[in-house]
Amino acid sequence: MREYTTPGETEVSPEENLTDAIWSSAASNPTRPALAHRVGDRFVEWSTQQFAEEIAAVAKGLMALGVGKGDKVCLYSSTRIEWTVLDFAIWAAGGITVPIYETSSAEQVEWIASNSEAVALIAENAELKAEYDSVADNLPACKHVYVLDDGGLEEIKQQGGDISDDDVRERASSVVGSDVATIVYTSGTTGRPKGCVITHTNFVWDATQIETALPEFLRPGESTLLFLPLAHIFARVIQTSCIRSGVLLGFSTGVPQLLEELKIFQPNFLIAVPRVFEKVFNGAQQKAHAEGKGKIFDKAAAVAEDFSRQNRAGKVRLGTKVAHGLFDKLVYSKLRDAMGGNVRVAVSGGAALGERLGHFFDGIGVPILEGYGLTETTAGASINPPSALRIGSIGKPLPGASARVADDGEILLKGGHIFQGYYKNDEATAEVLDDDGWFHTGDLGTLDGEGFLRITGRKKEILVTAGGKNVAPAVLEDRMRAHALVSQAMVVGDGQPFIAALVTLDAEALPTWAEANEKSGSTIAELKDDPDVIAAVEAAVEDANKAVSKAESIRTFRILPEDFEIGEELTPTLKVKRNVVAERYQDVIDEIYAS
Repeated sequence: MREYTTPGETEVSPEENLTDAIWSSAASNPTRPALAHRVGDRFVEWSTQQFAEEIAAVAKGLMALGVGKGDKVCLYSSTRIEWTVLDFAIWAAGGITVPIYETSSAEQVEWIASNSEAVALIAENAELKAEYDSVADNLPACKHVYVLDDGGLEEIKQQGGDISDDDVRERASSVVGSDVATIVYTSGTTGRPKGCVITHTNFVWDATQIETALPEFLRPGESTLLFLPLAHIFARVIQTSCIRSGVLLGFSTGVPQLLEELKIFQPNFLIAVPRVFEKVFNGAQQKAHAEGKGKIFDKAAAVAEDFSRQNRAGKVRLGTKVAHGLFDKLVYSKLRDAMGGNVRVAVSGGAALGERLGHFFDGIGVPILEGYGLTETTAGASINPPSALRIGSIGKPLPGASARVADDGEILLKGGHIFQGYYKNDEATAEVLDDDGWFHTGDLGTLDGEGFLRITGRKKEILVTAGGKNVAPAVLEDRMRAHALVSQAMVVGDGQPFIAALVTLDAEALPTWAEANEKSGSTIAELKDDPDVIAAVEAAVEDANKAVSKAESIRTFRILPEDFEIGEELTPTLKVKRNVVAERYQDVIDEIYAS
């Protein structure tokens, strides 16, 4: 067993709540830009004072509607500026925010609103309101429902005419650190979502230690563009850290508009999940090949990776340095421009990034600080600081936090960021929180003498072949997804004589590839049996197999007729629901091993 605690913890007052920093910033820096949202072809900024006033106005409305201390309010919406306003307004009213992904089904909405005992729900649009309406009869406690696109925020504000600013501040100040701030339902890969109970102290502590670990860009004058779902804890803690540290927080209108909005907003740093970075790389590679510049791009990518590896080792060879300088003008500068032109660093979380991508982006001048966390750890549990980046690792625990690797390889975590348990589910809580306060993550990993963690797999996802070989799917799946045509890959073979894989094709990349290969107009279902497509996926499999032993290697694969969907085979953070996929494609799996 190995254990490490990172020094340098910043103390957090047990009396502090999440709205305290808002009122303080509005008083000390009323004109400093806090938030920005898109209006037409530009981003309009809100000052800290304007933000605080908006929070107070919405909080008055919620209080007038009867939202009291400890009452739960569901936010059923994609990421937008109103989400953040409502989050802080609910806290100012003493309430508890319960996020719901906009991709959630009516059944999931019913479960979350019912299990959390929500008294109100704010939906983004008429479509989501219709999902709620289909189960509303089963939710008698949810007395108030508003729709943002139909002026719902203004309607709420209009209710608060009889509530004063002093009333809001009095209610807000009655909240202390041990009070619950949010119940976040983990989408999970199996079973019904469990509600993670997270207090104000959990949030404040985590955000404070992240600021301590990343002072280079969590400071006034910096900016980032938020496009991750605020229903997920990762985006929530980034939201909180940025607002507390004076970073200008911009709101993207959605991933389809992301490249356009990066150029308009020009953020200093980015926060994303690995799939976004994969898309950036694969999209640039495909475009280069389609324009007849594929060899140049591939060489540039190899040089970027070599440059990063040599630079991190302490010495860059002269030939690499010269080639890097050339490709910086031809290729790397264009990629940086595509990200807005001002991005100096990025943070990746939610899943494993992979060393190849890490070294590529580091080599083009945008180092990615990989971190790690779960909903149960209020997102941030470890991070690679810019001054001590170790590509391939998930960094060190946050200042004041501890990590331990048990004898069976499971990562255990401890600190002020650990949640209070699962809402109304003591049995599930007891399975992951021990008597000494250690949270059992279910992830397998290693911990070196300097405190750097690495993930090697999931405890429950380890496959054991009929020959007794233990296989961690993640390393194979990550390598396969690096191929431009591969969207998702799921390794199978538990109890079977060999390892195989189910593969889906990337619907965004396929048309460009099809046009370049004179197969335009073909669907995924038509192309899945095309010899050229099969050959391309075979290349992805061969590359993945380089990372493992022969006994762990993928012997065969099947391309599925359609991609996995969020809310079906994928969680909202793009993790594959292995049990759902296995059940849905059991006939394909049976055919693999029958043949």
